[in-house]
Amino acid sequence: MRVTVISPEAAIFDGEADAVNAPAYDGQVGILPHHAPFMTLLGSGILTVRAGENAHQFHVDGGFLQAVNNTVRIVAEKVKGLARAS
Repeated sequence: MRVTVISPEAAIFDGEADAVNAPAYDGQVGILPHHAPFMTLLGSGILTVRAGENAHQFHVDGGFLQAVNNTVRIVAEKVKGLARAS
């Protein structure tokens, strides 16, 4: 699935991914390829985008996540990249 992560300052991530784990305002959500259409507000916490053996992690605070047509869009009010995990 295609995943994009953007903030008001910059595009942070744009690429193919196998899974997304995100902090929704009311708990963690997981998105896999071909997820049903879905939208939620983001809370504060760690966003993980898994692509094969790699995991890209970001700290997000506020914004929203939308999953539709095998595409996940994350628009965060604040995003801070963390060290890449394996």
